Amino acid sequence: MKKILVIEDEAAINDLICMNLEIAGYEAVPFFDGAKFSEHLKSCREYDLALLDIMLPGKDGFALLEELKACRIPVIYLTAKGDLPSKVKGLRSGAEDYIVKPFEMLELLVRIDNVLKRFSAEDEEEIRIKDVVIDAKKRTVLKNGAEVQMQPMEFDCLLAFWKYRNRVMTREQILNLLWGVEFGGESRTVDVHVGNIRKKLDFADVIITVPRVGYRMEVSNEYGK
Repeated sequence: MKKILVIEDEAAINDLICMNLEIAGYEAVPFFDGAKFSEHLKSCREYDLALLDIMLPGKDGFALLEELKACRIPVIYLTAKGDLPSKVKGLRSGAEDYIVKPFEMLELLVRIDNVLKRFSAEDEEEIRIKDVVIDAKKRTVLKNGAEVQMQPMEFDCLLAFWKYRNRVMTREQILNLLWGVEFGGESRTVDVHVGNIRKKLDFADVIITVPRVGYRMEVSNEYGK
């Protein structure tokens, strides 16, 4: 059973989220104070996801995000701060999603499921796409049983596409994932890596160009099994 943190200081909202998570088959662990949660995290890090408010007593959500990232716990912000600067700050600092209150519970559950699926892919020892086998831990790629030499950045780019498969990614988003948000290089650098990946793996029909936007890795449900 997946364990999900609910770090929200409004008791009614916290209770409602926990109740719905448990109905959906998750184990919900509530916290109401940022500082108390921070202390708890030092001794217990076995969580699959955190739903995190920004405006919390003791320590705010922006500060807690760094601690959660260090423990490899993905974060979805649930907050009343709907202004654009807060959204940009939250997503650029590493949150997986940003949901503004009030929100529909069904939408929250769908977004939770999407994040959990993405992160479960990172733990896979082998990822299979058509005749290609990717070993994320060994950092090797096999095509029809033969090893394909990949440059480190090409491999990281391939994993990024898999993590966000079936979703459109802009060149800037890919650059941010590979180099960080401070990367000041040319966004067309991504095109070079994508071109190399397509050629080496025969992925012209897997990594699709989205005109004037970026790219999308298209994979069916059968892949990755």
